[in-house]
Formats: sequence, C-alpha cells, structure tokens
Amino acid sequence: PQRITPALCRMLSKYHPLWISIHFTHPAELTEEVKKACEMLANAGIPLQSQTVLLSGINDNVETMRQLFHGLVKMRVRPYYLYQCDPIIGSGHFRTPVEKGLEIIRGLRGFTSGFAIPMYVIDCPGGGGKVPLMPDYVMGRDGDDVVLKNYAGSLYRYFDGEADQIH
Repeated sequence: PQRITPALCRMLSKYHPLWISIHFTHPAELTEEVKKACEMLANAGIPLQSQTVLLSGINDNVETMRQLFHGLVKMRVRPYYLYQCDPIIGSGHFRTPVEKGLEIIRGLRGFTSGFAIPMYVIDCPGGGGKVPLMPDYVMGRDGDDVVLKNYAGSLYRYFDGEADQIH
C-alpha cells in the first residue's frame, strides 16, 4: 500500500480504462494503510476488484470469507474471483476439496449482497482458462417448468414455456 501515492493515482487516472485487481487472502490484511491506498485509487476513478485463493486453515470458512468480502466492498473493491488452490508442488497443506469452496459460496448466497460474492473458479491446467464452479440451483425440468432450489433449500417452479401459455 505504501506505493500508492496521490502522484501515482494522478498518473494512472490518465490511462482509462484501467482496472486494478488486488490479491487478498484474509480480513486481517484490510489495514488502515490498505484502506487508504484503495480509497486513493477509487477516488482517481480506477475500478478495483479482488482475487482470493482458498487456503486451508487460513480462509476456508464462511465467516472469514464474509468478513473479507464485506470489508472489501466497504473499501470499494469488488470481490471478483475466489480461486481453488492449484495442485502445485509445495501447496498440499493449503489445498481444500472443491466441495469446501462450494460450501462457502452456498453459505454466502442469500445471506449477503451479490456484490460481496466472488465467482469461484478453477484455473484449468494447460491453458484451459478459468472454469466457474457453482452450487447446483437448477434441480431439473417438469414439463414447461424449471425446478429451482434457492439458497435456503426451498424449491420453486419457474414457467419456461411459450409466452402465449402464460395465464
């Protein structure tokens, strides 16, 4: 955060459109210095977004992620990506099962603003790109209806037939 100065922000503001993506792991990182740096960038008209890696024992629970993502939104930083930790040498103790990430997203959805919920992704090996992972909310079809499950587990029917069939 010390590198972010009014002079740097003035210089960067000349090069719109410019987006800055910042890496955050835990709400303890949201210090006064970080808040001030983000405020300067946002006040310079630079949209800010974050990316976070899911790490076992560090941020692998709903409450820690909720605190982090709410804190970021308050600082005008949009939580953008939540990455599954890559299977690289030396990272085994940080890795969580994919189901843990889905559990966290499920625990955020419906209990906080959509602006505070990042897209959970796996960055596929070999240049496959980012693949979004979502809890299953579409349960299936029943005739012209799509059967949906909301964040609370309640089922709903959504008519998906022809417009002239709406009564």
